[in-house]
Parts: sequence; C-alpha cells; structure tokens
Amino acid sequence: DSISECPGHLHLRTPLCPGSRIGKKTPKSKGGSVPAASSALPATKGPRSARPGPEAPPNRPPQSGRPSLGSGGDFYDVAFKVMLVGDSGVGKTCLLVRFKDGAFLAGTFISTVGIDFRNKVLDVDGMKVKLQIWDTAGQERFRSVTHAYYRDAHALLLLYDVTNKASFDNIQAWLTEIQEYANRDVVLMLLGNKVDSTQERVVKREDGEKLAKEYGLPFMETSAKTGLNVDLAFTAIAKELKHRSVKAPSESRFRLHDYVRREGRGASCCR
Repeated sequence: DSISECPGHLHLRTPLCPGSRIGKKTPKSKGGSVPAASSALPATKGPRSARPGPEAPPNRPPQSGRPSLGSGGDFYDVAFKVMLVGDSGVGKTCLLVRFKDGAFLAGTFISTVGIDFRNKVLDVDGMKVKLQIWDTAGQERFRSVTHAYYRDAHALLLLYDVTNKASFDNIQAWLTEIQEYANRDVVLMLLGNKVDSTQERVVKREDGEKLAKEYGLPFMETSAKTGLNVDLAFTAIAKELKHRSVKAPSESRFRLHDYVRREGRGASCCR
C-alpha cells in the first residue's frame, strides 16, 4: 500500500492527519484546479480492476463495483467505517486480527499507537459489504487523535476486559465520550472480551447485561482466543448497516438486538 505519512506523528500504517492522502497526487488540468480530496469518485457500471487510489470518504458509502483497497482486489457494493474503542489492553487488536485473519495474537505485544485499520469484505444477504475497521489506542495520551475519527464512524464496538474491573468501570466514561463526538445514529455494541480466561474473571456476565440494558445496547461476551462470537459481532454490525443503507420497501426491518440474541453462542441482548 502506498500510504503517506505526516511528519512528526508516530503511528502504525495509517495517516493521523486529515490532510494525508493515499496513492498518487491528482495532476492539475489546464485552466482548472486539483479536485478536493473529499470528492466522490465517479460511478461505474461494472467492476473495475483494482488499482491504488484515494478511499471514498468514510461517511459516504461508495458506488457499486468499487475495488477494495488492500483486500486482494475484492469488489464491494457499499462500505462502512467501524471503530473498536475501549481501554488499552482489553483485546481490540486481537479481536480485529481474529476476525480478519482467523488467528490469535499469542503472547505479549506492543499496544496500538494512534490508529490502525484493516479491511474485510463480507457477503451480507447477497450484497458485498466492506468493513473498514479502525483499531484505536486506548491510552489517554492518544485520545485527542481518536476523537477526530468518531464523526465519520458508522458503527462502534465498545470493549471491556472481563478480567479487568477498571476497564468495565470506564465504560460509562467511554459512552459519554461517544455521545459527545460520534454521530447520533451511530450503531453501538458492547462486548465483554476475554471470556476464555475463566479463572481470572472479575466482571460477571450479569454486570455486562445490566449495563447494556441501562443504555439500550446489544451485548455479547467474546473471546479473541477461541473466536467466540467474534464473527457474529462484526456480521451483526454489517447487517444492520446494510439494511439501513438499502431500505428496500419489500424487505422486513432488520432488528439488531433480536439477531444477536438469536444467533449468539452464550450471547445476550438487552433493550
């Protein structure tokens, strides 16, 4: 991937500055000016071969047939931006790697610095849905960086660690931050991660259910190590966003809470 970097920023594989661009600069035409970076790309009638170029703005689902950058030339119909948020060490990166690559990051590793992201295209009810998943740093010193990404997010997965009481207690602070910076119609889901660590568990399942019910959030317990409910969490988000974007009159309304409750293994859903 040809990704430009902003001087002075330390981060992993993705620009932290709004002015950063992906791909080559667009040359000026005679008598004209360089098109704005936020301009939507022209619609196409069919699939095109994959080539490097700027992503469509995250808050605008791109046109049908766009190639998915960084995913082997896969094509998609719509794309959505999903963010993983929560305290440092709750397992956001592990959850993302498990979903994207089907692998588990064993052992210790360096915490995410700033922002990182990966793409994955899902087949949702016959439609290709691309999720651009942003993995955020949970440390307080990077909080101002992540704030800028909230406004373009279509969905947020809010994680806590069932073996870390402090990460659960901080969920309310994260919800306050989300309410302040994210869009009002953002899709939000609460996840209690690391349930495979049964001996170290300090946050009961009932506590997560109670908190989710208080805020009207769908809730699941997950494990990046075993893969419990990981695919389900992202698939449920993709289905909700896809149905919101299509709104076909003949199609029955998708209910995220009901889907999570019906499909989850040991999952819970609160209204």
